[in-house]
Amino acid sequence: MMEESEKYGLDEKGSSRRKFLRNSGVAAGGVVVGSVLGGLIGFGGEKQHQAPKTEHEHAAPAANPNAALMFFTPDQYQTTIAATERIFPADENGPGAADLNVAIYIDHQLASPWGINAKDYMLGAFYKAEATQQEQVRILRKDLFLLGLKGLDDYSGNKFDSKFTSLEGEQQDEILTEFENGEYKLSGVSSSIFFDLLRILTIEGAYADPMYGGNKDMEGWAMRKFPGSRMNYNNEVVSKEFIELEPESLQSHMGH
Repeated sequence: MMEESEKYGLDEKGSSRRKFLRNSGVAAGGVVVGSVLGGLIGFGGEKQHQAPKTEHEHAAPAANPNAALMFFTPDQYQTTIAATERIFPADENGPGAADLNVAIYIDHQLASPWGINAKDYMLGAFYKAEATQQEQVRILRKDLFLLGLKGLDDYSGNKFDSKFTSLEGEQQDEILTEFENGEYKLSGVSSSIFFDLLRILTIEGAYADPMYGGNKDMEGWAMRKFPGSRMNYNNEVVSKEFIELEPESLQSHMGH
């Protein structure tokens, strides 16, 4: 009969755990050892060494988890990028709405309770607003915005035989100007109401704290020399000279 030490791979110290686990993994097809146990026990008793990371791998920026769609379809997202870029274009002062992730900010706002008017009174009675009053809108913000995006494409197709994102900048400006003037009806709602919402959200997305998805890398603040969210200005407030500070976001307060 085979000796016990030969059967189970016992060494002189009586330890067979490494060989048992390795042989069990091989018997099961090698999957366990390759994916889990192999990393713990290795083969041949030698530790596997990984090649050192290159300088490029160390410098690779981390992906921004906020830059993900929560509400728009990809086509709606692209239309929003195009429209907001015409309202807040890139120029010699800095990036425009597209590079500032304004469309991501809008997407996240419409996906939030704000998008369904959670804190607004939405019931009647409804009256025609006076010229000095804001019109009471019966439709939810998220639905109004989607109607507006569809209206941009429909109107662009009727006028230029193309969807909004395919138009030249001047043509997009012409469409947006007519929407601003209320020259297009969105299922009973004036296009001017949609344009007002689009413009407000564009400005918010360029200057809100980056935690909300827009104002990428605080570049919107940097253009305005706005210092962001700081704990205090004790040293700067007494200075007679303007002191330019690097912007800080709400994230900078983590750990305080």
